[in-house]
Amino acid sequence: MDKKIFLGENERIDDLNFDGYKIIQNSQKFCFGVDSVLLCNFARIKKNDYVIDFGCGSGVICILLATKTSLKKIVGLEIQKDMVDLARKNVLINSLESKIEIVHGDIKNICVGNEKFDVVVTNPPYMSGGIINKNQSKAIARHEIFCNLEDVIYSASKILKNSGRFFMIHRSQRLADIFYLMRKHNLEPKILQMVHSFINCPAQMVLIEGIKNSKSMLKVMPPLIIYDENGNYTNQINKIYGVDKNKLK
Repeated sequence: MDKKIFLGENERIDDLNFDGYKIIQNSQKFCFGVDSVLLCNFARIKKNDYVIDFGCGSGVICILLATKTSLKKIVGLEIQKDMVDLARKNVLINSLESKIEIVHGDIKNICVGNEKFDVVVTNPPYMSGGIINKNQSKAIARHEIFCNLEDVIYSASKILKNSGRFFMIHRSQRLADIFYLMRKHNLEPKILQMVHSFINCPAQMVLIEGIKNSKSMLKVMPPLIIYDENGNYTNQINKIYGVDKNKLK
């Protein structure tokens, strides 16, 4: 944690508000948001699990899971070389080299070999259409440019052990596609939680767990509400962050 930090152009250091861990982010590239934090809280990670994060970006999910759970190791897979370099720098400044490995690669060409994972987590590109951001890095993170929803689900099933767990956050309007593709590729939906910006608004995101080659039985959790009627973070969100986010505004 005391390692000398060299920041590149447009880079800044953000506090993760947990035991002094920090993350370097580039303001001109995709920066993590509440969805990554919600996914980490939702994912059930067991002791000595071998985990992979599809599309790790700056490495925030890897860092949060490596520090808040008792996993054995987590691999962060990322297709953008500049984000790979940034994620590796974040691993170094937090002294997490023994728990996190960042790999430059494409989930569509993932090499299984004899190596299978207990858990796949992913916060993949949500958007299959619409206006694409002119910033290439942000566009790749948000739009299905290098991979689509089926690529993510198929690759997860391929690399998971039997009864391995798949955790994803995605847009709620894609839920029918998610269910169809998960069952098509032998990831049975087991737990579902809808995420609403406000209590009286439609859900915007969905958290979902699937288990490889499991029997059917879906548990629907109470919804997560991000903001109260005054636009402040709810107690649900403050509990997940472990800090009163309203005091940090």
